[in-house]
Amino acid sequence: MGTPEFAVETLRALVENKYNVVAVVTQPDKPVGRHQDTLQPSAVKQFAVANGLPVLQPVKMKDPAFVEQLKAYNADLQVVVAFRMLPEVVWAMPRFGTFNVHAALLPQYRGAAPINWAVINGEKQTGVTTFFLDHEIDTGRIIMQEPFEIKDGYNVEDVYNGLMVLGADIALKTIDKIIEGRGHVASLPQNEMIPAGTELHCAPKIFKETCRIDWEMEAESVRNFVRGLSPYPGAWTEMAAADKEPATLKIFKTTLTGKPCNGQSSGTITVDGGNILVATGDCWLQLDEIQLSGKKRMDAKTFLNGFRNIDKYHLG
Repeated sequence: MGTPEFAVETLRALVENKYNVVAVVTQPDKPVGRHQDTLQPSAVKQFAVANGLPVLQPVKMKDPAFVEQLKAYNADLQVVVAFRMLPEVVWAMPRFGTFNVHAALLPQYRGAAPINWAVINGEKQTGVTTFFLDHEIDTGRIIMQEPFEIKDGYNVEDVYNGLMVLGADIALKTIDKIIEGRGHVASLPQNEMIPAGTELHCAPKIFKETCRIDWEMEAESVRNFVRGLSPYPGAWTEMAAADKEPATLKIFKTTLTGKPCNGQSSGTITVDGGNILVATGDCWLQLDEIQLSGKKRMDAKTFLNGFRNIDKYHLG
């Protein structure tokens, strides 16, 4: 069960390693295009159809017709990767249960956007977890975990790609353990993995307003914020001047300068040696890759060639 490209890697691994995939469950086709008159199948559906796998696309997971259709496949085990929350009637159906592949080291970063928030928060390590589904989201008993290093230059795409491969690998290992144990496999309650005094970070869904940059944060925090949203959906800010209408500026890559702002107002722009610098809560931050609304993404030097007097503007 899954929808985006992240889930395709696990499905591909199952097919290529000759596991008996009896059916695939994914989201209904999504309307796209200017008039929303074209239906776009999910990445998982496209792979499933190309490999001759039956596809189920319920609108509601509790729909009796869907539940009966799913039950007819008599699956021993269900694997969930990047999918919606399931009702008990679905996750309790297989005799060996249902497990989820989550892109974080649970119990940290429960929620819809664990990769983004790990990078935004400046984590040096994340990973993947397999756990049995339970009544509450991302709280079930943990089966396996694998760590992944978040290197300093990584953005969310780099981490996504790494965890996508790691997630497929841990899914196969988890399936093998469950099969070998005939459904009986060691698993650990998450509340036993939380040392006293540990702060748990959540990973709520990302919305447009979530992506707006707060220039009063310290430079390193702004840089991590940009990394955690690059290349998609993209951190953004408003670029305004006294005699101009505000425009949206997306920022995809930055560099720490270590140069104190010396009291400059947060969001102040200056140009230094062909580089665009912005004042944050402590130091100047260099903008490396940006995109003005209605324009293409470009490096800062190219941007300056076609945009004069940027230091007359302010970001906020």
